[in-house]
Amino acid sequence: MSAIARTDRSLVGTWWWTVDHALLGAIALLAAIGVIMVLASSPPIARKLELPETYFVVKHVVFLGPAALVLIVASLLAPLGVLRAAKAVLAIGLPLLALTLLFGPEVKGARRWLPVAGVLLQPSEFVKPALVVVVGWLLAVRGPLAGFAPAAGLVAAVVGLLFLQPDMGMGVLVVAVFGAQLLLAGTPWPLLALLGFGGIGLLAVGYLLLPHVQARIDAFLDPAAEPYQVQAALEAIASGGWFGRGPGEGVVKFYLPEAHSDFVFATMAEEFGILACLVVVALFAFIVLRGFARLAESPDRFVLVAGGGLLTQLGLQAFINMGVNLELLPTKGMTLPFVSYGGSSLLALALATGLMLALMRRGARLEEP
Repeated sequence: MSAIARTDRSLVGTWWWTVDHALLGAIALLAAIGVIMVLASSPPIARKLELPETYFVVKHVVFLGPAALVLIVASLLAPLGVLRAAKAVLAIGLPLLALTLLFGPEVKGARRWLPVAGVLLQPSEFVKPALVVVVGWLLAVRGPLAGFAPAAGLVAAVVGLLFLQPDMGMGVLVVAVFGAQLLLAGTPWPLLALLGFGGIGLLAVGYLLLPHVQARIDAFLDPAAEPYQVQAALEAIASGGWFGRGPGEGVVKFYLPEAHSDFVFATMAEEFGILACLVVVALFAFIVLRGFARLAESPDRFVLVAGGGLLTQLGLQAFINMGVNLELLPTKGMTLPFVSYGGSSLLALALATGLMLALMRRGARLEEP
């Protein structure tokens, strides 16, 4: 029996009886799995960096508390509050995204982070969900045709900055989500086809101008040139079998640099088995399918287009991470939501998920001031 009565009309009471409890539970379960996986995979990397063995898991847990708070607070918002928050984040995040090109430290040939209060902040992680909400508002309120030009302009500005960092994978994700939102908004097929050709053109430009993008695509197309990380991940997945080698018994984490982040899925397969991986896949599938079922019930176009975009973004990020681990996609440094090690990225993910949950609450409707 719930401690909050159905007649409670307070902010928390209203939230409790309108938010989707099953989605909250699935996200909490993913976060719990994430703590276990960071604990299992990060000690060898910490030792290699001459840090305490529990450094990464402690840092992950420390960020998990504020992330949970951000998620809950964001999910308390009404759709108008979601829109206002997204506009504010986008107004702050876009200049920070540009500043990474001037003042960001270079890491593996890219400038994607800014040092803020002793923490490396990746502005693009916060810009992503804010952009989705604002684009959803433009397409829903102005219509897919009238709203296309300003929405496409915002997307082009973000993708251009990502291209300069460079971060082609993130740029492709942004364009793919924009395409999904255009589809949800009822955009005519010729315009969708034009966007599709534009996305192919973006990939072609990246392939021609960015050597690391060319190398990754060439390696993906040529089995003989399989990247070391992917080869190690595939071997780890194969060695784990159905039930895994046992907690702490995996070996891939001793020589795979990103075993606690980009390749945490492979680490999970090795230690806990394919069945554990299927549980994670099922959780993401449940979130996406249930989320779209909730959005389909809403009569509000902004809720559908913005919420659908956030849901697509979450699902695509999970798919890309797992696809890279299984050699279904070219290598791309993208974390598995709530499961991979994260600091500021965990906060950004919590913000995105909180806004998504807010738009999925029963009766959610945008009321313009």
